[in-house]
Amino acid sequence: MSGKGDLAKLDVAVLTADQQEKLRQFKIKTRINNEKYLRSHPEVEVLIGDFLRDVLLKRPADIRDFAADHFINPDLHVLIGSKMEGNME
Repeated sequence: MSGKGDLAKLDVAVLTADQQEKLRQFKIKTRINNEKYLRSHPEVEVLIGDFLRDVLLKRPADIRDFAADHFINPDLHVLIGSKMEGNME
């Protein structure tokens, strides 16, 4: 059975030149689309930054429970909205 470390040993040379070029173009297009999305949704940066700040300040023992509680907060949109407004001032 293959271990997780085997993924690091994948040989890109098994791809044809055409496949390598298609993969390269796919990666470029994906990065561009991701950047466009993030630029059109600045709240994502605030949302992730707020979560990471809380994680680093509170250092929860169970990160999964902490994340669940953080993201199901019914007032999260209000909190993020107020931080977005604060960033624009």
